[in-house]
This record gives sequence, C-alpha cells and structure tokens, in this order.
Amino acid sequence: MSGRAMSEETSGSTMSGDEMEALRARTVPDVVAEGLRVLFCGINPGLTTARLGHHFAHPGNRFWPVLHAAGFTPRRLKPSEQHELLSYGLGITNISPRPTARADELTPEEYRTGGRVLAEKVARLRPEWLAVVGVTAYRAAFGDRKARTGPQQTAIGGARVWVLPNPSGLNAHWTLETMAEEYGRLRAAAFDGPS
Repeated sequence: MSGRAMSEETSGSTMSGDEMEALRARTVPDVVAEGLRVLFCGINPGLTTARLGHHFAHPGNRFWPVLHAAGFTPRRLKPSEQHELLSYGLGITNISPRPTARADELTPEEYRTGGRVLAEKVARLRPEWLAVVGVTAYRAAFGDRKARTGPQQTAIGGARVWVLPNPSGLNAHWTLETMAEEYGRLRAAAFDGPS
C-alpha cells in the first residue's frame, strides 16, 4: 500500500508463491493530473494495494480517514473512490512502482531512482505541493538525512515539499489525531495560503 511503514499486515502467509509473485508484478496507476494543489507520494504499493488496484488500500492504513479528518475531503473516501481526489485538486503517486510486502524490501538504489523519476514527474505535472508520506522514505529518495516532518526548504521539480507522517497503522508514533493535525497544516498552506 502506498505510504506504508516497514511491514504490511497482509494475509500474504495464506497466498501461494505464484499468487505472491503475480501481485509483485502488478503496477498501480497514478491518480494524477496537471496543476494539482497537492500530489501525495507514498513509498510503494503494498500487496493489498496491488491486489485491489487502489492506493492505500490496506484496511489498517489511515490515509483515507486522515485525509478527511484534515479537511482535504468532505467525507471519508474509500480507496476504490481514489479518482474523486482529482476533483479536490489532489493526486497520488509513489516513489517506487514495485509492490512489496514490506517497504524495507526496496533497495537504496530503488529509492534514489524513484526520487529522480518523481522529480521529473513533478516537473511535468506542476503540482503546487509534493507531499511525501514518510520521512524515512523522503530521506532515502532525496538524500536528505536531516529532513524532518513538515515543510522543506528545497523544492522538487518546481513544487514546494511537505513531508508527512506515514499513515500506516504500523506507525505507532503518530495517532490519527496527531496525523490529521499535521496533514491539516499542509491543507491550510495549500488551500488557505497564497498560491
């Protein structure tokens, strides 16, 4: 699932090896358009996301409830309604397109390559903000070992950058409420501040 922590809670242990390999070969298309207010960027698709074809699809992932609680959407969207994000000026992509059971299965080179590809994508799509969900993923993709959650000093592909907490249910450092507060800070900057 996009933006997950280092492990995905899946029923993968009940899947056959062939089923697991088939999921690992799937891609999950971006939900993007030119000129978005915010382009959210997850780490890479998890196996649940790969199986269902929707970003942040694992039931334990808090992306969709946090997005609503932060005021980005008027109601809590389901992963299958992800394309409705475009009508709110929002989109979703990933650092790496390769589905894995755990984000730590990605190699350092996959992160670096993903960062370069993401910068090109952002330059082409021209969102106002790039919101990377997960400070560890941001550090790995862009070589900024000192990055912290919040707005960054550097731009990527011409977009302002905000690093958000990873919405995975495994990220126990952040509660739904504290995540919604941080996501809400970005929403205010993107929609209430000067553009």
